Amino acid sequence: MSRIARFALHEWRNVVANPCRRLRERGPLGVSLAVVACVAVIGLHEFQQTAAGAGVVRVLSEVRADQPVWLTLLRTPVSLFVPAVDLSAWGGLPRLFLAFALAELLFGRVRTLVVAYAVTLAGTLGARVMIALGPDRLGVPADAAHTVDTGASAAIVGLFAYTAVAVRSPLLFLAAVVPTVTGSIAESNLAGREHLIAVAVAVVLGAVLHCQWRLPPSKTVDQEVGHDGESGRHRETEQDRSPEQDSARRRRPAGRRCDGRDPQR
Repeated sequence: MSRIARFALHEWRNVVANPCRRLRERGPLGVSLAVVACVAVIGLHEFQQTAAGAGVVRVLSEVRADQPVWLTLLRTPVSLFVPAVDLSAWGGLPRLFLAFALAELLFGRVRTLVVAYAVTLAGTLGARVMIALGPDRLGVPADAAHTVDTGASAAIVGLFAYTAVAVRSPLLFLAAVVPTVTGSIAESNLAGREHLIAVAVAVVLGAVLHCQWRLPPSKTVDQEVGHDGESGRHRETEQDRSPEQDSARRRRPAGRRCDGRDPQR
């Protein structure tokens, strides 16, 4: 099998076959978190369009860099599911569902939520550092502190990056992460910088949590310690016999017992 065929088979197994198998095993509950996330985005978007809902959503989810840190920590979980003001809520739903569903099927609900929150919070807190640095030192202008920072874009690209690193899928990283990284570099604004931070944190988390240091199996070592079953014990017994016993065994006629009698009589 060629390298291209092995690469395609590896990508298919890790990104498509294994998640589909787990979806068949768990049923619709296997992607319940992804469904809840999409429903939350739609519900909060529609609620935000009403006169009363706009104020409630603002109090619960509005995150800015000029707020106290404790208030940002409280509002970040809700802000993750509130669509950004300049983006369509419906356009990002397919990516949102795919990112959460893929991570949920492969890693479970708890780890998916933890990774989504961690990368979003890292981007939000990183914005404060970039504002403090200022545009003269690779930061952003001070007026960016008043920008409302909501939306699941950082969580989406972070989950894709985490999944790609965890299952060792360069094609998934190339298709789902690289375009966002390229756009973030091209548009050097606050949201783009947060996306870059989210990707970096997700890559580190995926490498740390899913890096397995295993020695290659050694057949010789297994045979020496007798891990190969009966054959290993027979070899160990033969090695333990003395040379005199081996020579006596070779001189003994076949079919005779140690006392010289024929076992068939």
